Amino acid sequence: MENKKDLKISELKDMQYKLWELNKNNWEPMEPEYAKNNILYMVEELGETISIIKKKGIDSIMNDKNIRERFIEEFGDVLMYYIDVLNRTNISAEEFTEVYMKKYNGNLKRNYVEDNKKKYV
Repeated sequence: MENKKDLKISELKDMQYKLWELNKNNWEPMEPEYAKNNILYMVEELGETISIIKKKGIDSIMNDKNIRERFIEEFGDVLMYYIDVLNRTNISAEEFTEVYMKKYNGNLKRNYVEDNKKKYV
């Protein structure tokens, strides 16, 4: 059987906190007021993923192992900063899951075509 790894939000939070613990003397404190900076860093990393798409194209991301790995690595950076925001704002995995599922279930019932028509009237 293939060994598959699928990280949970709680695992990601623990991992990112451990990484912060190792670097806390050089990184910003794990306090809510620093969450804004992590969001900005996250957007910067997202820009790097966009740059790969622009420079290399989606076909390269899908077919070139090295480019794909670099692309995924940049998304990993985005996720790390995202998780740092959860940690800094004390959002638990359970709280996030509850709110996410509420939003998801609401989206299942949405009519996006009609909603968008109303936005641009």
